[in-house]
Amino acid sequence: MKLAIVGKGGAGKTTLAAALARHWAVQGRAVIAVDADPDGNLAAALGVPADAVPQPIAAMRDLIMERTEASDQGAGLVFKLNPKVDDLPERFSCDAHGVRLLVLGTVEAGGKGCMCPETAVLRTLMQHLFLRVSDEVIVDMEAGLEHLGRASARGVDAMIAVVEPGMRSVQTAQRVQRLAADIGIPRTLVVLNKIRNPHESAVIEQALNGQKIVGKLPYCPQLAQADLEGSPVELSEAAFAGAIRRLARALELG
Repeated sequence: MKLAIVGKGGAGKTTLAAALARHWAVQGRAVIAVDADPDGNLAAALGVPADAVPQPIAAMRDLIMERTEASDQGAGLVFKLNPKVDDLPERFSCDAHGVRLLVLGTVEAGGKGCMCPETAVLRTLMQHLFLRVSDEVIVDMEAGLEHLGRASARGVDAMIAVVEPGMRSVQTAQRVQRLAADIGIPRTLVVLNKIRNPHESAVIEQALNGQKIVGKLPYCPQLAQADLEGSPVELSEAAFAGAIRRLARALELG
């Protein structure tokens, strides 16, 4: 499976990414979890101590300049658009209880001049992960899909928008669907999260206006408390764990 998970801040996309990664890792499958959200905390959700979190690839300026062979030609910065990246997932990831965690970081333009070499590395790395790596790949993304281009989109099995009860979350899912279509991702799905009762589910389903809902996750006080404490996502709560198993099965069946 190659999954890109998006959603409004606070909707629960990081929780879902961590839960699916843990679920498949427990089954003995090789899983790479990628934090591609500039404000991401996938490491914490996977239980990685702060001092063991991998350095973001986007922050490795010397490596990026070397791989892109960037040089100042007078008229501007010249660089390779297809740098070597196949060794980066192994070199710059860490083990998170059986899941390999890779942190992409973000391209910050302010005060740093042209960031095109960073963009080239991140997009090529995403293409490599989606098109050439045999592991399960789960990417926790920002809603803008900044790291995805048309080439990497070809390898995405599904774009999953996480929607919590609230119209702003629905609007984000609708925008994501349009963005995904623009770059050629044909399969966009929705996971409802933090659902407390059937009424909430019915209201959100109606607002989504026909988007395919592939799973519904119940509101889980234990997860809310873990988020408050910065603790890792655990699959010990029965209702949540059952919902994750059903979702994973639905994704596997296509």
